[in-house]
Amino acid sequence: MKSVVLEKQGKMAIKDMPLQGEMTPESVRIAVKNVGICGSDVHYYTHGRIGPFIVDAPMILGHEASGVIVEIGKNVKGLAVGDKVCMEPGIPNAKSRASKLGIYNLDPDVQFWATPPVHGCLIEEVIHPAEFTFKLPEQVSLAEGAMVEPLAIGLQAAKKAAITPGDVAVVIGAGTIGIMCAISAMAGGCSRVFITDVKREKLDIAASYPGITAIDVTKENPLEIVKKATGNWGADVVIECSGAPAVYKDITEYCCPGGRIVLVGIPIDPVPMDIARIQAKELDISSVFRYANIYPRAIELIASGQIDVKKLISGTFPFKQSLAAFERACEMRAGDVKLQIEL
Repeated sequence: MKSVVLEKQGKMAIKDMPLQGEMTPESVRIAVKNVGICGSDVHYYTHGRIGPFIVDAPMILGHEASGVIVEIGKNVKGLAVGDKVCMEPGIPNAKSRASKLGIYNLDPDVQFWATPPVHGCLIEEVIHPAEFTFKLPEQVSLAEGAMVEPLAIGLQAAKKAAITPGDVAVVIGAGTIGIMCAISAMAGGCSRVFITDVKREKLDIAASYPGITAIDVTKENPLEIVKKATGNWGADVVIECSGAPAVYKDITEYCCPGGRIVLVGIPIDPVPMDIARIQAKELDISSVFRYANIYPRAIELIASGQIDVKKLISGTFPFKQSLAAFERACEMRAGDVKLQIEL
């Protein structure tokens, strides 16, 4: 199977790799069609590690995928050969305590594509559990199907934010996940969302969605804008997606009394937060690590037309140009949101 392999830090190649895993009565074999390049893929390529996860052996990249089923196990129901599908990349231990509690994303033994030492999905075919394989409605394209994974993070954040219809939200950071969080907050019932960043091009993309107001922090004071827009009350929800250390010093200032903060971005190093200010406002703080039981909702929102992910696909590269796709991803162009590879 042709695949995109990270051989070591800074070295990537298209090479033959064996089909990973074996068919079981509960699995499906899928011809991979579209794979998104995630920031984690780029980080493994450029740095060789993310926290405790170290690339110390060749690893197939990719975890945002869609494809077409080419074989099904004998016990599989609801899926058929020829179905368009997207695949949830994290496979937990079904018997773990986390799985039984419904928070399988927190299972310590979860096997997540392209997280060392687990191979990813940038390969011609994959074998995957049917229960983590989701049929795409006819009106949802394979390219859109590969966007379900990043959208799921946004929806997990919106769920954690406990949005009430009419809430005002602030999203800090207009990268792929920041924009996904902003459109998820609108879909969850927010009346308006303010999104902040330093890159005008990304802000313009975010602002193309109804209800989202972009704030360029290099030219405007986001705290003043939010306070003025809310009658000096503050936002009901703040979703932090940048991971930038400087953000945490003032993050509570965006919130209204009794507001909620959801932490999505991951700082490289520990950051200080004003606990006294959090208590004085009685703020609720929650965090997001991937998602659980979100994929069906993401697919329905795309299928209904309520969330448009197509405009976030900045470029599509044929498989043979995968290395060029990663080089462009490494450039971190201001106008790029999501690059995809098409097999």
